Amino acid sequence: MLDQKELNDLSFGDEFTMFLIVTKSEVKTSVTGKQFLNLELRDKSLALPSKVWDNAEEYSKKLKEGTVVKVIGQIEDFKGTMQIKIGKISPAKESDNVKPEDFLPKSQRPLSEMFNELDQVIVSIKNPFLNQLIKVILTDGKLEKYSKVPAGKGWHHAYIHGLLEHTLEIIRICELMCSIHPDLKRDLLITGALLHDFGKTEELIYDSVFDYSDKGKLIGHIMIGALEVEKAAALIQNFPEDLKDQLIHLILSHQGKLEFASPVEPRTLEAIVLYQADELSAKTNAYKKAIEADKNKGGRWTRFLPLANTALYIPDENSD
Repeated sequence: MLDQKELNDLSFGDEFTMFLIVTKSEVKTSVTGKQFLNLELRDKSLALPSKVWDNAEEYSKKLKEGTVVKVIGQIEDFKGTMQIKIGKISPAKESDNVKPEDFLPKSQRPLSEMFNELDQVIVSIKNPFLNQLIKVILTDGKLEKYSKVPAGKGWHHAYIHGLLEHTLEIIRICELMCSIHPDLKRDLLITGALLHDFGKTEELIYDSVFDYSDKGKLIGHIMIGALEVEKAAALIQNFPEDLKDQLIHLILSHQGKLEFASPVEPRTLEAIVLYQADELSAKTNAYKKAIEADKNKGGRWTRFLPLANTALYIPDENSD
């Protein structure tokens, strides 16, 4: 187990010696024509930008994405945001006994707790076709991926076990809506919530960095998930065609709008609820993480968040 201070505990001006992992490495050219290596370095708590200004091409061969490095540096202020000023950087040695997974963020929720909750959800699905479909899809190997994969590369629940945490949050919101609106098809909605992002098990890679697989780039998690339901339903005798179509619609429409990459927009009550539940879970998590990342800077506002189109207020931790 790696024992060192976390990036998120550092402030402007702090000097440090740490092991970090390279999550972005690209040679770029400055406005003056000088080449430099543009890096992103992270630990479990935070990812920060950095630059190597000398011998960029040479360093780019040693500092590839997924490489664990030892860094002697300082946290500096660049236009109000934290970045790493590198004094010295080099790939970690085998004797340093550090692994890429040491630097990947993980859910704060205990995995055993989330598995218990997932089991209870599956048992609660009384529709025999939907219950069997879930069990066909979540076979042992696929369940392991489903429980480990992040929910995204960087925006929300971007950590190991993030998809499972995100999914269980959505299910709780959907359960609340079913208690308010009993005419919602509860089993259909909860199954849709359970499987809405299942395609991310094939879309994302998460061994040393969070990134998109070739399959993810070519097909995307929405279509991967829809195809998985189609394939699983074909294995279940007499699976109702309309039930299958409504479930696939939940997966295809869960991002809400065509401009948000949904192939179709929500056209059932269940699809509307799932879209809004997904938005609520994702944005709450993303905004919380943004506040946590910037709370040690001494200001009352986060950096501007392009996906939120705003900065966020950082409240006093002692306030109610």
